[in-house]
Amino acid sequence: MKNKKIVAFLSAALLVTTMFIGCGTKAAPTSGTAAPAASKKIVIGFAQIGAESGWRDAETNSVKDIPIKNKDIELKFSDGQQKQENQIKAIRSFIAQKVDVIALAPVVESGWDTVLKEAKDAKIPVVLMDRTIKVADQSLFTTFIGSDFPLEGKNAAKFLTDKYGKTGKVNIVELQGTVGSSAQVDRMAGFKEGIKDFPGLKIIKSQTGDFTRAKGKEVMEAFLKSDGKNIQVLYAHNDDMAMGAIQAIEEYGLKPGKDITIVSIDGIKDAFTAMSQGKTNCIVECNPLLGPQLAQVARDLAAGKTVDKWVKSSEGVFAGAAEATKALPSRKY
Repeated sequence: MKNKKIVAFLSAALLVTTMFIGCGTKAAPTSGTAAPAASKKIVIGFAQIGAESGWRDAETNSVKDIPIKNKDIELKFSDGQQKQENQIKAIRSFIAQKVDVIALAPVVESGWDTVLKEAKDAKIPVVLMDRTIKVADQSLFTTFIGSDFPLEGKNAAKFLTDKYGKTGKVNIVELQGTVGSSAQVDRMAGFKEGIKDFPGLKIIKSQTGDFTRAKGKEVMEAFLKSDGKNIQVLYAHNDDMAMGAIQAIEEYGLKPGKDITIVSIDGIKDAFTAMSQGKTNCIVECNPLLGPQLAQVARDLAAGKTVDKWVKSSEGVFAGAAEATKALPSRKY
């Protein structure tokens, strides 16, 4: 009799437990069964140079759009304010935060070995953005996303060699970018390579404008003051310096694009507007909208895929008011 009561009690208890579970109460998972984990976002840490130009702002905005357009990616952003030491601090901060990918737009080419070795030791891949670096160990960075800077210099030279030919004789002044940056080094070298077989095309002055509009104007003013009557061509390593130089040329009393032929690199809207007005003559495009490519590289790396050592951006060359006017409505930066 006693045993029958015990059996009845246990049966009732089991029935009550089953009823509660059936009404929505979750049973604890059995040993060895994991609850489904939330999908982990890919975290990118981006060490940007700063905001020295309209081109740089466009690149920054393109990268900042990544987490807006890609819900699987999180972005941590740092503005280096044109100082390498600030960028190095940012990279070390990203390493400490254990991001999945570090993206770096290096302000200069050298001085990165130590901090990138720290990233490598932490097993965090480094993606270079728009500028290259010089390191003893090429495995310190995984890939470079950006342009062919020497080719940009050669394309700028080609416009001039096509315009003036073998018999042309013109004096060229050059506005260099930030000294020591890969863009400055390679655009200068590519241009010199492009004009080497044209002895009539001579660079008579070359000085840095630090990729800024204000500095470009200041340096061009100095060029004009010392040798204004002997300058026929301006080659600027970026559009912002060319825009500053245009102001200086007009204030000097000359007509930019007519009295002085202007060739520059980047492709910002201001430059296309100036060319549509005949104030500049040739723009060699350098695409800053690298955000989508960075997002794809980050996904590929997270998936364990191998990426190309160089992911090239798509670019063109524009010359003359007609081409500028046609292209202007579609410019995104």
